[in-house]
Amino acid sequence: MKIIDNRRSVRSYLDKPVEQEKIEKILRAAMQAPSAGNQRPWEFVVVRNKTLLQKLSEMSPYSKMVASAPVAIVLLGKEKDLMFEEFWTQDMGACTQNLLLEIVEQGMGGVWLGVASQDDRMQYVKETLSLKEGMPFAVVPFGYTDKEQTYIDRYEEDRVTYLD
Repeated sequence: MKIIDNRRSVRSYLDKPVEQEKIEKILRAAMQAPSAGNQRPWEFVVVRNKTLLQKLSEMSPYSKMVASAPVAIVLLGKEKDLMFEEFWTQDMGACTQNLLLEIVEQGMGGVWLGVASQDDRMQYVKETLSLKEGMPFAVVPFGYTDKEQTYIDRYEEDRVTYLD
């Protein structure tokens, strides 16, 4: 629960590369997410190229921090062979949350940048990465940070209804 409590959107990163084994652990955690009918509609593009990170930082007014990240993972939804096509965004949301939590577990910080359902952003990511297939869902820049991620109690009792 500590990782869930301490996860924050981190938008500044140290100039320190992320180890390949940590990237793999993050991807493994993402792929452990639940999905409708176990369809696992996800694919991933790991971006470490500084030129591409700079281009991705221009995706929206809110994505500038991508340029300073040592790595970003672009999450893509598959377009073909989905048993439950209407649930791909829910599946991808669970996948993205797992990914973010494992980033914290690995001693780093990251931020979820929404792409899906914004046609201009989806097209921008496809063009920037020369993607032939896949529906861009999110971009998650991450890395080591000097920002402390500490617990903030966000529980709001007035948002809960019990039906006994």
